[in-house]
Amino acid sequence: MPKLGINIDHIATIREARHTVEPDPVWAASICELAGCHSIVIHLRQDRRHINDRDLEILRKTVRTRLNLEMSILSEIVSIACKVRPDQATLVPEKRAELTTEGGLDVCRYKGKVATALRRLKRRGILVSLFVDPNQKQIAASKDLNIDSVEIHTGLYANAKNEIKRRSELDRIREAVQQATELGLRVNAGHGLTYQNVRDVALISSVEELNIGHSIISRSVLVGLDRAVREMLTLIS
Repeated sequence: MPKLGINIDHIATIREARHTVEPDPVWAASICELAGCHSIVIHLRQDRRHINDRDLEILRKTVRTRLNLEMSILSEIVSIACKVRPDQATLVPEKRAELTTEGGLDVCRYKGKVATALRRLKRRGILVSLFVDPNQKQIAASKDLNIDSVEIHTGLYANAKNEIKRRSELDRIREAVQQATELGLRVNAGHGLTYQNVRDVALISSVEELNIGHSIISRSVLVGLDRAVREMLTLIS
């Protein structure tokens, strides 16, 4: 059974819709942990559109499972991570205008910049993962950097328009997981996973953790956060 990491960014998105103080992602993290999740995931974006520096600092002090900070490779963000020292940093691509992360980090293209960020984070004792597409070249390049783990981008699988495309993307994910495992990397997966599509990914052996946010937070509006987390845990088990 893979572990479950919950991205609570969209709790902060609701808060920022009114520029107020509620709902507080710090409280949400506590509810998720009490419901049984294994890590809390947040993305500190350059524009601070949802999670902000205050959230990060308090969550670092209050999260009792594991705090996974999604972040770009920009020097400013790396400096903040080095100061706060989350348990894990997951390096992701970031575009200012995007609604959500649109794909995996191009490790082949930005290998030098990724390596610089990686060195700085590791000196502070932070585990580092790279969010990559299920692509052989990207996984091989990740291994060359001596990282701790990769998170396989499942977005194309999640957004597939028909069963043939869905199965094709699922096969790509399986192959990527196998390659990363054979290279000695720990493997997580995430992006776009929902209550309807998560089980096939959860059944892939060697996937250690699934990171899910929007679907759980969306369901929590209707049934409550505690129940939404527990239902997802049941599905992936």
